[in-house]
Amino acid sequence: MAQIAILAVLFVFLITYLASSVRIVRPSQRGVVERLGRFKGTAEPGLRFIIPFVDKLRLVDMREQVVDVPPQEVITSDNVVVSVDAVVYYEPVDPQRLIYNIANFLLAVTKLAQTNLRNLVGDLQLDQALTSRDSINTSLRSILDDATDTWGVRVKRVEIQRIDPPADVMMAMHEQMKAERTRRATVTQAEGQREAAVTRAEGERQAAILAAEGVRQRQILEAEGQAAAVREMAEAERFRQLTIA
Repeated sequence: MAQIAILAVLFVFLITYLASSVRIVRPSQRGVVERLGRFKGTAEPGLRFIIPFVDKLRLVDMREQVVDVPPQEVITSDNVVVSVDAVVYYEPVDPQRLIYNIANFLLAVTKLAQTNLRNLVGDLQLDQALTSRDSINTSLRSILDDATDTWGVRVKRVEIQRIDPPADVMMAMHEQMKAERTRRATVTQAEGQREAAVTRAEGERQAAILAAEGVRQRQILEAEGQAAAVREMAEAERFRQLTIA
């Protein structure tokens, strides 16, 4: 019985040992293998074997991921305080560097994005900041991509979510936009009235030309009729004179 118990214990230990040595790396992951606390190598997707209690497999998700940069207040170059936030999309490219070169990537990239976003928006006036989101996105993505390269990460894109001025500035901007729409409507209406007046004047001019042309044609016809009548009377008189002679 004792031998059976020992064999059972050994069997359980063996099964546990084998189970602990098998690891699965999914297609969207890459693994970093450490042996006795030191880097040993990387693990590609598939079934991988490690030495239990000696090796450690650390998995890294290689899919595109998102960092939500919290809102922060930024002072523009014309001294307007705006609230700005953004979203950073990144993709791990080197799991070894991502694990060993940075302790807290999410915190680091968030702080880095906030600092550079503050600098970029702070160099612009309010109206420039509101109309330059694409250029800010491009500049910030380039800065972050260069900075995070040593961490084994590629920053794919950055999107500014909001650039919100204070309430009083927003109200003034709305009033200005309203006044601009009113001005444009007035200009459009005046332009339409002017074009209508020009069209009407052109129509009256053409009508006058046609009327004058009609009078001239009538006069020509009347003159031609009178000339024809005179010629007929002269011809008749000449014929009468010849008959008398």
